[in-house]
Amino acid sequence: MNEPSGRGRATLVRDGVEFGERDVTLLKEIDETGSVAKASTNLGRSRARDLSRIEELESVFGDLVERHRGGSGGGGSDVTANATRLLNRYERLQVALSATAQVPETVLGGAVSSVSGELATVTTDVGAVRGLHDGVALGDPVQVRIGADSVTVLDPTADPDPDSTSARNHLTGTVTDVERGETVSIVVVDVAGTVFRALVTEDSADRLELSEGRTVVLTWKATATRIAHGV
Repeated sequence: MNEPSGRGRATLVRDGVEFGERDVTLLKEIDETGSVAKASTNLGRSRARDLSRIEELESVFGDLVERHRGGSGGGGSDVTANATRLLNRYERLQVALSATAQVPETVLGGAVSSVSGELATVTTDVGAVRGLHDGVALGDPVQVRIGADSVTVLDPTADPDPDSTSARNHLTGTVTDVERGETVSIVVVDVAGTVFRALVTEDSADRLELSEGRTVVLTWKATATRIAHGV
């Protein structure tokens, strides 16, 4: 598994599917209420979408919710032992990220090539990068800031997010260093001469066989990218 998404928020990733804070909240609410329907109602969400999300997560993380139909109790749902282990893993990763004194950032310079609502596309030395902006216009010189806790490291053979061209940024680079920690490591990746840093779990570093010279794919959400006017 790998991580993160959003400043200081953990994300576990397997086969391109992310398990994040919203999923944690849903599973905990199901555990509390004993029902997907009640959990969705309490969280102000769509039951159909939550059920679809659970199926998506279970396709890669294994059984997470055991559903009981009918009976004297009227049915209901319980989280599985596997779900509890996943929640515990998420919490351990979150603690490790929170303990990181300073999350490294990659800062890119470039010019705005398009603006669509709250998102803008910036032409940089590593290609087009999309992110949230603070009121930029076409042609403006800007800085693009990407936190190491927002970047996911994938094997090049991994299937990218289907809507990666619009919702995600993704680049290919070469690992130049792996700064090992007890729980979380910093992976340094060269992308066309620009240094990126990403936080990964020790399990991810081992599973991906991260070492100097390894080719990897870096991906991160446009909504986790900050675009500001250049200084």
